[in-house]
Amino acid sequence: MTAPRTSLPTRLAARLSGGTMRLVLLLVALLWLVPTLGLLISSLRGPTDIQAGGWWSVFTRPTQLTLHNYAHLMGNTAITHSLLNTVLITVPATLLVVLIGALAAYAFALMEFPGRDWLFLVLIGLLVVPVQVALIPVTDLYAKLGIFGSMVGVVLFHTAFGLPFAIFLLRNFFAEIPRELLEAARLDGAGELRLFARVVLPLGGPAIASLGIFQFLWVWNDMLVALIFANSDSAPLTVALQEQTRQFGSNIDVLSSGAFISMVIPLAVFFAFQRQFVSGMMAGALK
Repeated sequence: MTAPRTSLPTRLAARLSGGTMRLVLLLVALLWLVPTLGLLISSLRGPTDIQAGGWWSVFTRPTQLTLHNYAHLMGNTAITHSLLNTVLITVPATLLVVLIGALAAYAFALMEFPGRDWLFLVLIGLLVVPVQVALIPVTDLYAKLGIFGSMVGVVLFHTAFGLPFAIFLLRNFFAEIPRELLEAARLDGAGELRLFARVVLPLGGPAIASLGIFQFLWVWNDMLVALIFANSDSAPLTVALQEQTRQFGSNIDVLSSGAFISMVIPLAVFFAFQRQFVSGMMAGALK
């Protein structure tokens, strides 16, 4: 009796799962890190050295490395103020999306009310609405409310556009919680708020963590929304760096160190919580 013939995809997967595939993935990862390494080295070189040659010249002349750029950056009030604005925008926009999204997802997944399914379909439709569609209507609305150019307007915009994905992700995760567990908690006298805080939130930790990371990365790296809705006093770091590029020749040291700080903080957040991010995203996609 002959053994069953394996398919071509199965044979390819078996061959690519060995050491050769791991070596290829390692090379791809190293190539992906080259721009980050180049930016780091450039942020540690003086303006004269940066203009004299590429960042790779530091391997032959390591004496170029200095912390002068970061000292100069900390003395630039425009950059430091914009960095504080970035934190003041990102943290509230992330917390509001997580809190409101978790409450709404709990209602969609575990509560019965008229029109629930139709509302959820509308929510799914909002996922495909691009940000650019709302720029002009929201600008007019903010002008009437008197919050155009303020930090509050930027936070509200990020919160509004982050909620559809937040509710969709968390709803799919919360729907997998066993109903028997919820009914047992209700029999013990737990109300909806207590049930949400004591049972649903702890079980939904991976999805909530992944949502927080996703929202943090999106808001921290945003420039379009802040460029339109923030003024000079409330502009985040991305807008401040964009304005610094107008004087590229005279402040390249500030740009390199500022760009590295703007990049390394979200990278650190992502790598610190990457396991929760992946598990939460997978959990939301399985339902």
